[in-house]
Amino acid sequence: MIMTVTFNPAIDYVVHTEGFALGEVNRSSSEQMYFGGKGINVSVVLKELGVSSVATGFVAGFTGQAIEKGIRDMGIETDFVRLPSGNSRINVKIKSGQETELNGQGPDIDNKSLEMLFEKTDKLKDGDTLILAGSIPSSLPSDVYERILHRVHSRNIRTVVDASKDLLLKVLKYEPFLVKPNNIELGEMFGVKPETDDDIEKYARKLKDMGAKNVLVSMAGDGAMLIDENGHKHRCGVCKGKVINSVGAGDSMVAGFVAGVILQEDWDDAVQPDYEYALKLGTAAGGATAFSAGLATKSMIEKLM
Repeated sequence: MIMTVTFNPAIDYVVHTEGFALGEVNRSSSEQMYFGGKGINVSVVLKELGVSSVATGFVAGFTGQAIEKGIRDMGIETDFVRLPSGNSRINVKIKSGQETELNGQGPDIDNKSLEMLFEKTDKLKDGDTLILAGSIPSSLPSDVYERILHRVHSRNIRTVVDASKDLLLKVLKYEPFLVKPNNIELGEMFGVKPETDDDIEKYARKLKDMGAKNVLVSMAGDGAMLIDENGHKHRCGVCKGKVINSVGAGDSMVAGFVAGVILQEDWDDAVQPDYEYALKLGTAAGGATAFSAGLATKSMIEKLM
């Protein structure tokens, strides 16, 4: 089983307009709605790559019902905690030359609901994968990532963490299988501004020394770098194409990398994964999202591979 956790899912309402003027009535030229959240994005791209997962987290109100139904309609299994009050957030993204975002706050998460989420992670068994992605709502305790990883640490569960600053640094003691900061987040963790590949490698190796088994650093237009569990460095350049959408590209990279590892195990579970292949699939999945209006599709990923 692969379980993805999205603490604060959203409906992303994307509005395209020819021009945008403050204080006036603006009309859209086209609109789309997506069911968003970093863990959900990972589940969607995993599905495109033929890897099943269970999406969990918190949903509330009529918007939460729409999110859960929409994900199930995509063929993804869901196991969300339904909050007793509030509504899941709506994020408005206005695209008019430049992109302007107005992201909702989301519902408050009570202690009973948090405990229900913890209990869902108890369903994970040896060999399963748990993916934690994104920031946490202000109503959750700041150590929620730590508490979840502590809870599963005694089992042979592959954990993946895509988060920034303290959320990531404080879980390294639990030896996550994969962490995926981008180059800016990597610098923020150590109070530096990495500018060269040598800089990025230096600080990625620091994360590995602190406990991470594999460190994947995304670098936008400069591609990605991986320091694998054996200490080997892998470098992959950026895919060529016109960037249309940056939202979800990092999540897609996580999904591609994880799928690359799991698919190889399905082929031959006695052989250690080819991390070069996993990096390439992750980079292709990230590029496929960047070059699309929505998340990566299988056909676009295969084209970029």
